[in-house]
Amino acid sequence: MTAPVTPTTAEELRGAGLRVTAARVALLETVRDGDHLVVEEIASRVRERVGHISLQAVYEALHALTAARLVRRIEPAGSPALYEGRVGDNHHHVVCRSCGAVADVDCAVGHAPCLRAADDNGFTIDEAEVVYWGLCPACTTARSA
Repeated sequence: MTAPVTPTTAEELRGAGLRVTAARVALLETVRDGDHLVVEEIASRVRERVGHISLQAVYEALHALTAARLVRRIEPAGSPALYEGRVGDNHHHVVCRSCGAVADVDCAVGHAPCLRAADDNGFTIDEAEVVYWGLCPACTTARSA
């Protein structure tokens, strides 16, 4: 019995029809290694790995990676866009109203899209995006102190 082969980042980019560059490899790996990162943080971490990369190049690469479904962009109300490497499982998010911390929440119930619309208006729904709001443990503790 052989172990399943995990594709390299470069192979994933090629498989998605994207050109493989050192910056794209570093960017995809950075998003996957991080946790709900803003563009500026991604750019900073990519620069540590490959040297100079413009903010515009980071935006363009993130757009391509999002379109290829290799990364996911989320936009909680009142927050800048955040990027994460967890894709394909239709998970949700919880956001702290006080500090803005974001955490993953597994699918609400059952299989994707996790929720059933009362009226789908003829759409074929394949994903549901749910954002739970509340206070993170640190902010809850700070408020009760």
